[in-house]
Amino acid sequence: MTQTTEFTTRIDLPLERRRSLITMLNQQLADTFDLMSQTKQAHWNVKGPHFMELHELFDELAGHLNGFVDAIAERVTALGGTAMGTVRLAAAASRLPEYPTDITDGMAHVAALADRFAAYGKTTRQAIDFAAEMGDQATADLMTEVARTIDKDLWFLEAHLQG
Repeated sequence: MTQTTEFTTRIDLPLERRRSLITMLNQQLADTFDLMSQTKQAHWNVKGPHFMELHELFDELAGHLNGFVDAIAERVTALGGTAMGTVRLAAAASRLPEYPTDITDGMAHVAALADRFAAYGKTTRQAIDFAAEMGDQATADLMTEVARTIDKDLWFLEAHLQG
């Protein structure tokens, strides 16, 4: 996923750092968009005795991710980049495994999502560290907000698998 357009900005980060941050953010954008669509896949296809509870939970989690898609894309553009946010770009660039389309059982969906939320949380924490190394506290703060929500959402998913 290559950025082809740069725009001027008065943000006081050197161009090379902004380019690196834009690349990292576009990767996170792809992963976030993919995780959102995978969560909606579970929302639409869940079955079983906990249908309504899980259907509503998955929709809530997808809503969180939708907000992060927008926030991450806007940070890319604020840094002078082009947000690479189409479905096709996200699918091509995502680091997440493909979501299994042959499951319907509620707990199988919960487990599949928990695996993906955990992987996404890990790369989000790496993004926090990278943004801090680049001297961009605003991006680090955004990624911290994402990580905090993802960790809580993962807790909600994992609670269904425990006990």
